Amino acid sequence: MSKGNVFVGMSGGVDSSVAAALLKEEGYDVSGVIMEIFDGSVSAPEGTHHACFGPGEKEDIEDARKVAETLGIPFYTIDLKKKYKHNIIDFFVKEYREGKTPNPCVKCNHEMKFGAIVRELENRAVAFDYFATGHYARVKYDEKRKRFTLRKAVDLKKDQSYFLFNLPRRQLEKIILPLGDYKKEEVRKLASDLFPSLNQKPESQDFVAGGYHQLFEKDQKPGPIMNKCGDVIGEHKGIVFYTVGQRKGLGIGGGNPLYVIGKDKERNAIIVGEKEDLLGTGLVARDLNWLAFDHLDRPMRVKARLRFLHKEADAEISPTDNGKVTVMFNEPQQSITPGQAVVFYEDDVVVGGGIIEKEVK
Repeated sequence: MSKGNVFVGMSGGVDSSVAAALLKEEGYDVSGVIMEIFDGSVSAPEGTHHACFGPGEKEDIEDARKVAETLGIPFYTIDLKKKYKHNIIDFFVKEYREGKTPNPCVKCNHEMKFGAIVRELENRAVAFDYFATGHYARVKYDEKRKRFTLRKAVDLKKDQSYFLFNLPRRQLEKIILPLGDYKKEEVRKLASDLFPSLNQKPESQDFVAGGYHQLFEKDQKPGPIMNKCGDVIGEHKGIVFYTVGQRKGLGIGGGNPLYVIGKDKERNAIIVGEKEDLLGTGLVARDLNWLAFDHLDRPMRVKARLRFLHKEADAEISPTDNGKVTVMFNEPQQSITPGQAVVFYEDDVVVGGGIIEKEVK
């Protein structure tokens, strides 16, 4: 007896392919779906690894189609080029031009993979009970909280729960993440047995093939590099090409190492300082999404992650009158970057998260 109909968001890579195979083996009626997003607006040098957005998309779609044929499951492609351009590319460019550093994966998961794909399937009147992906995270029912919760993966080195904090609470009970209970090495072994041609395929690590700088070719607007006192000590090639915490590529020699500690959009300036200048005691976050409860109504102790590869830090989160939260760390944290996501954890449960609006020194 079938466990239900499930669509798997595929990418043509190892993880989503193995996710589809596992679900079929578990007794689900599985279908595969992949989104077409590349509009030809960027090019990639020969030998460039595949990226989320780039000319390698055709090959990825064919790889996903071959996996579906191997598994004997239906396969769909959905043209989401215009939605991706508007929701992800245009947003990313706008935020960077304002001096922020957005995370495209967080927004893409929310608005495209678990958003636009699901809505398009529903608009086509395609019946399905669940939606699945190859993300390394887990969705479990929590008896204490009486709700489905998002949790870290068993393989903490591959855990991707950070990128999924923005999913709607109501959606969790319809999401299956079959790789959350597996180690990456186990998934690779399954792939080598099931899909030998994919086993050596490198993971897509980049947002835009050839580097996201291609999106800013018209933004070569040089400006001053300033120290904390406002003295001009160099020249940058455009503020969109720098991010908080960056050390390399500043072109400033001599003395102690300098890092980007801020951007001044109005003066088209990059502000630099020493490593200790990157430390902040807290932050203000907006656009909150709570998964472990409906809303935050009192201060709460959590572990907070500032970036995907950031080591979680002890902190207290407190609601504000304007619907935001303040996050105060036990120990100062480095490179608190406006535009990035901050995600809150209680043990392995994703409490929720938001977007960093500003740093608190």
